[in-house]
Amino acid sequence: MERSTEWVVFEQPLTERVRAFLRLEFLFDEYAHFRADASVAGARAAMKTFLDILSVIGRADLRTDLMKDFAEQIAIFTRLRSRPQVDHVQLDRVLADLRNAGSALQKLGSAHPSQLLRENEFLFAVLNRSAIPGGTCAFDLPAYHRWLSRPPAEVAADIAIWSMQLQPFETAIRLYLHLMRNSTQPSDQVAAGGVFLHTPQTSYPLIRVLIPSAADVYPEVSAGKHRISIRFMSLGNVNVRNVQAVAAIPFRLQMCSIRAAHD
Repeated sequence: MERSTEWVVFEQPLTERVRAFLRLEFLFDEYAHFRADASVAGARAAMKTFLDILSVIGRADLRTDLMKDFAEQIAIFTRLRSRPQVDHVQLDRVLADLRNAGSALQKLGSAHPSQLLRENEFLFAVLNRSAIPGGTCAFDLPAYHRWLSRPPAEVAADIAIWSMQLQPFETAIRLYLHLMRNSTQPSDQVAAGGVFLHTPQTSYPLIRVLIPSAADVYPEVSAGKHRISIRFMSLGNVNVRNVQAVAAIPFRLQMCSIRAAHD
């Protein structure tokens, strides 16, 4: 979810790949925030998020998928250079970003960040205990407690070394999502009685619903191959059960696909 002064943006992934990318983007943002905190609590939070990132990345061969997608996009954007109405400066910038991101992933070779969890006994122990509420306290993991007691600069240096291989993934995923989100412009829609139904002409991996900040509602998105249903719920008092909005809800809709950029 994104927030601006005018709109609250909700994103609904419709493929496992985009679902993983959105989770990783969320975790990378958290990781950057916690790494800026030099306290013990900040280091703990950064480590928890770092281990979450490794776990998500280790579930699929995201590197191969990204490199394949970038190669396809480079071919598409290269063909666009022959069109006179194309902004060549912007096009060359996108091509350079794609090539740089693909090259950085390729340089990783057979190495994979998730290997750390198999090779580093210290990190593996912290990961296992992190699944238990309060499982990383001092009496459970005395080695972790001692490490956290080191000077903040030493703790930060260890985290920086462990996370070196994450940067190519972060750069590539952020570029992928940027291209997808900018593949189309949002269209103005109205959900009569709080419900909106849409029949897409093709499949899309990402749906974005933009709601005016002043509207205290949120969308529940149900998407199949042939129909998309958006039901708006009134948030109101979060201590009581939410109900469906009954008024007409104006909103904006984006149906995003990384391959839509060349249409």
